[in-house]
Amino acid sequence: MKKKTKIGIIICDRYRACAGGKCFRSLQQREGAFDIYNKDEDVELVGYTSCGGCPGGNIEYAPEEMQKNGAEVIHLATGLVVGYPPCPYIDQFQKFIPEKYGMKVVVGTHPIPEKYRITHENLGTWKSPEWRDLVEPTIADEKTRLAYD
Repeated sequence: MKKKTKIGIIICDRYRACAGGKCFRSLQQREGAFDIYNKDEDVELVGYTSCGGCPGGNIEYAPEEMQKNGAEVIHLATGLVVGYPPCPYIDQFQKFIPEKYGMKVVVGTHPIPEKYRITHENLGTWKSPEWRDLVEPTIADEKTRLAYD
């Protein structure tokens, strides 16, 4: 029997009107942070919402709803790391969700678009070891980043 993983995606509230195109494409193609799933593995999206705006009030409740729909993993969308400024609460989200709901948290969804990588490199946003670790799953190669511009 084929393994099936159910996931939820939480996006930054700045992008609350986002249709999710890059996230859904990268999930289907197993790019960016979704490359942790084998291409032959069924991955079902069971929830998609925003954090609720700073300081992330929806983080307290959305994972529970997603869990009721079978979610085992919460992906914190790439927008939380590429938006400017990047989410100042991402570390707390990574700690809170597993503690409260026992769910795995993955930072990232789609590969970082090249235009965002260039801006953040010029600003020095991701120079710290903590931020390098956070962007690593979605940094991809230049060709992939350009495809997500």
